[in-house]
Amino acid sequence: MPIPNGGLITETNQQYYEGAQGFQGDGALFSFTTTFNTDLTFGSYDPNNDNYLYNNFKVYTSATGLPDSYTEFTTAYTVLGNTITFPAAPVNGLFIVVQLKSLEGGRYGQTVQEKAFGTAVNENYDSYAYIKLNDIINNFLVAYVGQDKLIPSVKRTDVIFHAKRGLQEFSYDTLRSIKSQELTVPPSLSVIVPQDYVNYTAVSWIDQLGVKRPIYPANNLTTNPTEVPLQDAAGVPTQDNIGDNLEGTSQTNQRWDGANVRFINGVWTIDDYNNGYDISGYDQGGVLNQYGQQYGLEGTYSQVNGWFRIDHREGKMSFSSNLAGALIVLEYISDGLAYDLDTRVPKMAEEALYAHILHAVISSRINQPEYIVQRLKRERSAKLRNAKIRLSQIKMSEVVQVMRGQSKWLKH
Repeated sequence: MPIPNGGLITETNQQYYEGAQGFQGDGALFSFTTTFNTDLTFGSYDPNNDNYLYNNFKVYTSATGLPDSYTEFTTAYTVLGNTITFPAAPVNGLFIVVQLKSLEGGRYGQTVQEKAFGTAVNENYDSYAYIKLNDIINNFLVAYVGQDKLIPSVKRTDVIFHAKRGLQEFSYDTLRSIKSQELTVPPSLSVIVPQDYVNYTAVSWIDQLGVKRPIYPANNLTTNPTEVPLQDAAGVPTQDNIGDNLEGTSQTNQRWDGANVRFINGVWTIDDYNNGYDISGYDQGGVLNQYGQQYGLEGTYSQVNGWFRIDHREGKMSFSSNLAGALIVLEYISDGLAYDLDTRVPKMAEEALYAHILHAVISSRINQPEYIVQRLKRERSAKLRNAKIRLSQIKMSEVVQVMRGQSKWLKH
C-alpha cells in the first residue's frame, strides 16, 4: 500500500495560483504528465460531445507563447490518469498549456467560449490546511494496522465506515463544516434547501451596503403542516384509487405568505391607520392576542427583518412577504460526506479522527480487554477536545476588540 506524501507542497506557484502548467513540444514526445494536486477529469476532447462538460481542464497551444496567442486544442487526444497523449508529436517549439477550470476562466484562450470556466482551481486554494478522507484511511491502515500493532488486521471497508461516521459526528460540533448559499427570494417566497443540507445555522438578508441582517425563524407565529388531506363535505379525508389520502394545498402556508408583517411586528404606517387599523391589534377588535401592540411589545416578534420557516413537506425554506426579491444568505451545516472519500478534513482534527477510528474498531470486536477500550475512549475524547480548541478560531485581539464596547477593558 502506498504511503501518502503527508500533504507536501508539490505544485509550482504557477500551478497553485494560476491553475496552469506549461510544456513545450520537441517534435518527439507524444505525452505530457501534469503534476497538479488536483487530478485531471476527462470526458471528451470534442466541445460538441456532451461528455466534454465533465472535463475539469482545457488544453491550449501557441506558436509563440505570448499573451493572447493561445487557442484551445480540440483535436483528438486521450487522457490516462494525469497523462495527456496527443495524436502526433507536437512540433518543435510549440507551447502547450493545461489550464484547470477556474471561476475567472483562466488566462488562456482568446474567446469567452475558449475560457476554462469552473471551480477546480479555486477548490485547490487553501487545500494545504486539509487532508482528504481517503488519505486518512490509507494513513490509518499503514500506521495502526499490522503485526505487533493494536489492530493485527482489519477490512478496509470497516475503516471507511468508521471514518465516515467519525467525520459525520465531527461535522456537527467540531469541524468548520458550515456552508453558505447566496440566493434571491422569488415571488413564491420559497427556495429549495441545498442538496447537502442538514440544519441551518443562520439566515440573513443583505442590504445595499452588503451588511447582513438576521432573519429569525417563525417559531410559534405559524406552522408547517406535514400533511394536507383533501376533505369531503363531512370533513372526512378522501382517498385515491389505491387508498392513499389525496393531498391539497396548505391554506396555513397561503395565509402566511400573504400576511402583512406590519400587523405582527408593530411597524405601523399612516396608511394602516387610515384603513381603520389601530395600535390595539390586527383590527379594532384587538384579535389574535393583540400581536403588534405598541406598548408592551412581544420581543420575539418586534423586529423588521422578517421571518423564515422550514417546510419539510415540500423540502423548501419559506420567507415572510416583506422579503420578496431580497438577497439572502443561507448558512447551513453539512455532514461532510456529500462528496464521499474526496471529502477534506482539517489537519488540526486529523489525529482526533485517527483516535475515533481506532476506538471504534477495537470497541466493536469481541474479547477485547475493557481497560484497552476505555483507554482508547479517553484518548478519543481528549484529542477531540484538542481539535475543538484548535478549530475554535478564538483570537485574543478579536475578543479585546469586542470587549472595548463593554463596561470592562481587557489588558493584554
